[in-house]
Amino acid sequence: MAPNVTPAPDTVAPADAVAPLVRGLTVLRRLTEADGSCSLSALERASGLARSTVDRITGTLARMGYLRLDGRDAVLAPRLMDLGNAYLAALRLPTLLDPHADALADELDESVSLAVADRDGIRFIHQATRRRAMSLSFRIGDLLPAERTAPGPLFATEWDDADWARWRARRAADPEDRGFPAVPARSRPPGGADDGLVDGDFPERTARARVQGWALDDQLIEPGLVALSLPVREAGGRIACVVSVVSHTSRHSADDLRSTLLPRLRTAVAGMERELREAPPAVPAVPSSGLAAWTGPSKQELGREFVESLARGLTVITSFGEGRSELTLSEVAEATGLARATARRALITLEHLGYVTSQGRAFRLTPRVLGLGYPPLSRATLSDIAVPHLTALSQLLHESASLGVPAGDDDVQVTARVAPSRIMSVDVRVGTRLPAHETSLGRVILADLPEPPLPGRASPRASADRDPDGSRAVLEQVRREGYALIDGELEEGLRSIAVPVRERGGRVVAAVNVALHSSRRTVQQCLTEVLPELRATAARIEADLRAAGRFRTVPSG
Repeated sequence: MAPNVTPAPDTVAPADAVAPLVRGLTVLRRLTEADGSCSLSALERASGLARSTVDRITGTLARMGYLRLDGRDAVLAPRLMDLGNAYLAALRLPTLLDPHADALADELDESVSLAVADRDGIRFIHQATRRRAMSLSFRIGDLLPAERTAPGPLFATEWDDADWARWRARRAADPEDRGFPAVPARSRPPGGADDGLVDGDFPERTARARVQGWALDDQLIEPGLVALSLPVREAGGRIACVVSVVSHTSRHSADDLRSTLLPRLRTAVAGMERELREAPPAVPAVPSSGLAAWTGPSKQELGREFVESLARGLTVITSFGEGRSELTLSEVAEATGLARATARRALITLEHLGYVTSQGRAFRLTPRVLGLGYPPLSRATLSDIAVPHLTALSQLLHESASLGVPAGDDDVQVTARVAPSRIMSVDVRVGTRLPAHETSLGRVILADLPEPPLPGRASPRASADRDPDGSRAVLEQVRREGYALIDGELEEGLRSIAVPVRERGGRVVAAVNVALHSSRRTVQQCLTEVLPELRATAARIEADLRAAGRFRTVPSG
């Protein structure tokens, strides 16, 4: 039996299953299938739930920070990635193998992916994608049918009779692969006959993969896409994951991919397997406790509009992590602060739906957890993350709010901006490059550098006599105070204040600012009214960035 096989989610629910948790997970799946955004009325139709139930569930998820309500739409939020991050951290493969996959992609100048088995499908846990006109669009968390991939036959070499029976049942029930939104639907030949993959080609490909030790995808998913895959095995010999090199027929045929890249792929896999053998055991983080303690006060505040059992059930998922890949019921109860009976019912529900598997007294998360929002959210840029927070800040202060990122040594580039509706407003557009030393955004970013560059190109109003020592003193003050304020240096009458945005490691990767005309607020008002809200906005962006960037590099946008 494949190690992550779980009870089929379409069987009758156990008597102890938590119905609100089942319904909440249904809403998250439907939002994921809708690419992360859906109107509440469409969500009602897609989920089959009453509108009042949808409203209560989305309100609870919004309270958790897992989605935001934008008018009549529900939109998944980066904090939802904490669920998938719990699985990836517990799995540990991304931490150990992602650098190897990235290095291989750089060496070959081709896309490289890591995938794990998910029942009779494969699910991606890492993507190192090359930017090309014809490039790979798969995302972390995407689920593909095993028979239409190169990793599938390799995983199927470990299937038993029950696994093959489940695969055949799925293929008979869904011959067009409608249950796999990440791949194009398969059209059926005239007369409704199957395309031969059920009882012929896929088992034969599996048999070849067992003998050869590698597998090819020759345009099985769509014309032009080819892939070569090798298994990465644990010390005991079982497949931990499969690494694939993915290309296009304009660069490689399937046979050329095998003859040209197989030796280099084998070398990379040997390095990955050595990493798995030699890595020291994961050190568990300080045991969490009371993860669900906030749900009680929220229930008291919001009453029946807050679905406490849903919030508690999702919190159970986050009790897993690095060094905590297997937890007993007692350990889950301790980490969450829930009563054992409550934690037990949540685990029973999650196991029934395929998000948890158990062996003896130990529970583990399954790859299915990545299907809860991870695919659409894993493509979010820093600008995507920042815009909702900039919108809230602009609406609160009735001023323009922007996000800026480094652009070379001397410039900062505006990558996101929200402005109120005014007759006169600050006219800075997304994509604009500004001199870093003369802007609040730029100074905040420069102040984080150990050796910031000296002023180069300057604005017409910049101090012509500013010497290097003066520039260093300005940046030192920004570093010390944690914000930058400029008053008419870039343009007369323009006043702006900025604070840094830091990634998980503490490095400044961007800055957010509020810009206004000097007639609307004094410098002192900027410090007392604007700065606290600006810092709170940066903190919210950083919280989302920590979730989105835990197992991937978040592009600036």
